[in-house]
Amino acid sequence: MVTSIRFLLACALLAGMLPEAAAQNVPFTPERFPYKEALKAAQKAIKDGEEDYKNSPPRYAAALPSFLEAQKLNPNNAALNLRIGDCYLNLGDKATALPYLKKAVELETGPAPRTHFVLARALHLHARWPEALKEYERAKTVVASVAKKGKPAPPVEVSPVEVARRIAECKTGQQLMAHPVRVFIDNLGPTVNTAETEHSPVVTADESMLFLTSRRAGSLGGARASDGGGFTEDIYQTLRSGEDWGPARTLNAPVNTTGHDATVAVSADGQRLLLHADNNGGDLSESRLTANGWSKPKELDSRINSKYRESSATYSPDGRYVYFVSDKPEGSLGKRDIYKAEIDGRTPPQNLGSAINTPFDEEGVFMQPDGKTLIFSSAGHGTMGGLDIFKSVFENGKWSTPENLGWPINSPEDDVFFVTSASGRFGYFASDRPGGFGGQDIYRVTFLGAEKQPVLNQQERPLATRAVAVRQPIPKLSVPVVTAEVTVLKGTVTDIASRQPAQAQIEVLDNMTGQTVATLQTTPAGKYLIALPSGVNYGLVLRNEAYLFHSENVNLPPSTGYAETVRNIRLQKMEAGSNIVLHNVFFDPGKASMRPESTAELERVVKLLNESPKLKLQVCGHTDEAGSTEGNLSLSERRAQAVATYLIQHKIKPERVTYAGYGAAIPLTSNKSDIGHQYNRRTEFKVVSR
Repeated sequence: MVTSIRFLLACALLAGMLPEAAAQNVPFTPERFPYKEALKAAQKAIKDGEEDYKNSPPRYAAALPSFLEAQKLNPNNAALNLRIGDCYLNLGDKATALPYLKKAVELETGPAPRTHFVLARALHLHARWPEALKEYERAKTVVASVAKKGKPAPPVEVSPVEVARRIAECKTGQQLMAHPVRVFIDNLGPTVNTAETEHSPVVTADESMLFLTSRRAGSLGGARASDGGGFTEDIYQTLRSGEDWGPARTLNAPVNTTGHDATVAVSADGQRLLLHADNNGGDLSESRLTANGWSKPKELDSRINSKYRESSATYSPDGRYVYFVSDKPEGSLGKRDIYKAEIDGRTPPQNLGSAINTPFDEEGVFMQPDGKTLIFSSAGHGTMGGLDIFKSVFENGKWSTPENLGWPINSPEDDVFFVTSASGRFGYFASDRPGGFGGQDIYRVTFLGAEKQPVLNQQERPLATRAVAVRQPIPKLSVPVVTAEVTVLKGTVTDIASRQPAQAQIEVLDNMTGQTVATLQTTPAGKYLIALPSGVNYGLVLRNEAYLFHSENVNLPPSTGYAETVRNIRLQKMEAGSNIVLHNVFFDPGKASMRPESTAELERVVKLLNESPKLKLQVCGHTDEAGSTEGNLSLSERRAQAVATYLIQHKIKPERVTYAGYGAAIPLTSNKSDIGHQYNRRTEFKVVSR
């Protein structure tokens, strides 16, 4: 067909039989095109294109070549210019679409709300707000005029509701662009991005690892996707060193398959990964990091996965719950809604309600490590075009009014799948904004705060002023940036004797309530990482059957901002002479009465003794060097006695528990600092026999 049209078009031109170009609509009729073979070929090309264009869903990539061939015979047909511009627009090439759509409007002679609407949409996506509003108003006027006169609707109608919605988006866009948020936006560079599409980034709490989905060559499927959007999707991982990201490497089988595989969420410590695959309409599955690599993904149960599409999800900080997006109609407030469900529970998922969900789509859900700030995309909370990214905080039993993250994070196009670091200072998202490497790229956002302009070096300029996307240096800030009230605690667990990595289960408790707030497992290399919201006195308990249990205390006052703390832990075998500090046994200053938050720790000692009936312990009390020697000995002994008494009162035989006070005679570290005093004031137990 292509060769035939080109040949016939050349013949017609040589014969001088084509009409001269004119700034008016030229129909494909014999009167205009007497060279029948060329006209017939063009009409067939249009017919072929229409079949793809009007398919459900439309096949724009297939329709476009046919329309372009017909365009060579007649470049002045309004309907054909509209079709070509619409195809380019839906294929993401809004720059190429614009001249075709402008020409369609110029050529149109009758009521054509669709033509004005599609041109307005192209201008809208270029953020040319006044021009877009003008064309939307024209479409609105034509629709209203036709309805008022009682005339038949134009062949391709435009919904007045849709026009009104787009007008509202343009007005929102004008407002947001007039007050841009202060951010820097960095392309992650060629080690992460390619000429194909990269999307759906997810990052660990400390930003040491990032997972993404890519349609690059070399995917496990190894073939071009049927939708024309690159190769089949695979999941990749990249590691950060300083400010640079290493090469993105595929996770391989069994995580990646020959079909589409996409990232959905990663746990704070990078050991659990939620995935999405196009099976059964689109389900969620989970893979876990083991000593042998990533496990085969296991589908989440039927309470979460349905016969409909579950497209995105996020873990709660404690790993017990998952927030997810589904388009199932049961219990929905509109189209795609956000739900919450306990991963290993039995109760039905809970719709987050009308404060979050709207009659339109919600997508790309992400829960920040503080456990209360939800990031999500929505088309229904007042956007500047399609899906925008919003933030809502759960406080006092309800969700706050969603807040638009603003320009330039949001744009007139769909903005979705935005995640942040635990600090809240950095965000990651995918965008096809100008200056990238091709398709969508992964970008990093640095939030600068709103107090003052940052102090920049002469060579440093905001990304918006650059002609191409390059890695942008982080500015030197003259003002503090508001960060999340979260502490990232991480470290390595080792055997105290061999100094080799030791695996352990870690239980995190609220010392005031005694409730477990999270459980996690160290990696095969003995590493752990957890993000802890501030305002809680935490107890960490490490367990491994080959070792004595180990406890740590992490007290985070409400005013604690973002921090990263490294705490390496050494486990001791259960053998005579081993001793363990009871970090979560608390006494009032100068007293031997235990505070209520000590209960959970003491119950663990009771459990240890019950599980090991031959185990005998000595409870040891220690103080710092403040005070007199006699006073310290007395206080340390009375405190040790209080712990021993608690154990005996809980049915531990007295002959299995002795106690002694050592005062300040056996310090763990120097008493020259407040921290040293804190470490030396302690209660511990020593294994006498087992």
